[in-house]
Amino acid sequence: MAGPRSKPDPEYPGLKACIEEALDQYFVNLDGEQPCGRLFYLVQGEVEQALLERILRETAGNQRRAAELLGLNRNTLRKKIQEYGIRPK
Repeated sequence: MAGPRSKPDPEYPGLKACIEEALDQYFVNLDGEQPCGRLFYLVQGEVEQALLERILRETAGNQRRAAELLGLNRNTLRKKIQEYGIRPK
């Protein structure tokens, strides 16, 4: 990743807490309505797309390096880039 590594922020609650907060807000926004029946896939897709976009920015669009960081096969990464309509730099 770009730049020197800094020490982790002890105040940062972690990704799980951030996701829980986003889900809490999602349910508040539903205003009593039932969520869609495919909530798992909705959340998975949102998180996956955000992760792919972020890693591609961090690697300046280098798909080989992005796949390495993600622990994915390069072909799998390319498939997901196409699936989400991501335009790597």
